[in-house]
Amino acid sequence: MDGRDKPGHDETFRMSPPVFRFAPSPNGYLHLGHACSALLNADRARETGGRLLLRMEDIDATRCRPEFETAIYEDLAWLGIAWETPVRRQSEHLADYRAALERLSALGLVYPSFESRAEIAKLVAAREASGSWPRDPDGAPLYPGAARQLPHAERERLIASGAPYALRLDMEAACRQVPALDWTETGEGPNGERGQLAARPKAWGDVILARKETPTSYHLSVVVDDALQGVSEVVRGQDLFHATSVHRLLQVLLGLPAPVYRHHGLIRDEAGRKLSKSTRATGLRELRAGGASPTDIRRLVGLR
Repeated sequence: MDGRDKPGHDETFRMSPPVFRFAPSPNGYLHLGHACSALLNADRARETGGRLLLRMEDIDATRCRPEFETAIYEDLAWLGIAWETPVRRQSEHLADYRAALERLSALGLVYPSFESRAEIAKLVAAREASGSWPRDPDGAPLYPGAARQLPHAERERLIASGAPYALRLDMEAACRQVPALDWTETGEGPNGERGQLAARPKAWGDVILARKETPTSYHLSVVVDDALQGVSEVVRGQDLFHATSVHRLLQVLLGLPAPVYRHHGLIRDEAGRKLSKSTRATGLRELRAGGASPTDIRRLVGLR
């Protein structure tokens, strides 16, 4: 997994045909926002002579279902999108994420926290009662606990007792190892940011990398998958723009190549909210059943 020991690793990565990916979660039906991202990836692959991959981000076993995956294939085919096979399913590659997590642990950058969500909410409320408490770019409060200070023996005792836990990245320690980061943005951020942009992973605090029952998280699995699949350009919505800071940090720590990023504007509902899979009015299945054509979908998402 470590590309730092391979001569010309980044050069080879850049010289290969461009590789794009569309990576939905099969936990619901696709909507117009998904169509926009999938079409943009397909368009970029066609324009550049590149490859388009499809990945199922199905690590959430409680919400992801086979019928949703089948529906994704049907919707994409109806849109006229073709992708390479086999499709990568995250649930079939948990060993890859465990290996990445072990590498970060060997660097001394991972620790377990044992507070429940309710306990974390109480800690945040207590801190906010005496002043403000920082929140990440998505608006969630940063981790307020003190698990980093737990003695090793106490951590081992709690784990052996069967207590639930989350494995977190020690952000301060990680940023000491990687003091400066940036990424290449060819799309635009929420405020029009583009070009060579500074990454600011500290804004996210000690993010979760895995849980007791699941050996990965979105942040960890997405950088591992993109590297293993050779993805060279990540085309995705602006809702993930700020998360790129965390992804760049993990890429450097794990010795993985950095894709070029192209964030695109989001498709929103009439109230200006980001679309949800529960928004039936913008679901591709509903629009198709109502007589919409693939050309209509392109027009609705603002594409030629």
